[in-house]
Amino acid sequence: MQLNPVEQFEIHNMMPMVNMGGHQIAFTNASLYMLLIVAVASLLLVGGTARRAIVPGRIQSMAEMFYEFVAHTVQSSAGTEGMKFFPFVFTLFIFVLLANLIGLIPFSFTVTSQLVVTAALALTVFFVVVGYGFYKHGLRFLRLFVPKGVPSYILPAIVVIEVLSFLTRPLSHSVRLFANMLAGHITLQVFAAFIIMLAGFGVLGWFGAVLPFVMVVVLFALELLVAILQAYVFAILTCIYLNDAIHPGH
Repeated sequence: MQLNPVEQFEIHNMMPMVNMGGHQIAFTNASLYMLLIVAVASLLLVGGTARRAIVPGRIQSMAEMFYEFVAHTVQSSAGTEGMKFFPFVFTLFIFVLLANLIGLIPFSFTVTSQLVVTAALALTVFFVVVGYGFYKHGLRFLRLFVPKGVPSYILPAIVVIEVLSFLTRPLSHSVRLFANMLAGHITLQVFAAFIIMLAGFGVLGWFGAVLPFVMVVVLFALELLVAILQAYVFAILTCIYLNDAIHPGH
């Protein structure tokens, strides 16, 4: 029996929608899971807090914990003025977190293992930062690329480096999340395949499958931690980038 560890990331068309310029736009399994993420988030945050109980239940407590955690992250990274972006950052955090966690369910699909999804999120952050920066400060936003206290003879080189660093933010922002989820799921699939192959050799194979099974359990726990951590990293990087738009001076 052959198992392809990359097969779990394939996008399948579930329902054709329209044809444009010879290209078919279809409803895919990725679209289905993104709708599922929105539904789960709505159930958790809207349904869980509908009663607004003074003594919160488990779901309301979880929703309030997420709210306070993201609010603290935004305020500590982007200041009080950055709280105007709290709904944006909170939405990104919850989406990425649920996408990562749902992707850990066996036979499910990991939306954040698709570079097109993580790139779309990262580009959204990038354009929000640039748009707000110019809206708030006008051309003074360009001071972001001119660090204070730099000698004039190396200032042109520093400006070029700062501009290139700024333009590559969406790349690093998206690839970090994509690569972590992709690598972790492939590793889990490979060790799970070892268990199946070794178990096929009978009793001796069952004993040999113990080590891969232990590795799968350990890796799953590690992936659970990575899923939560990557959602936090994506959110806090968003806050740091927004802080540059709010306070472009170095």
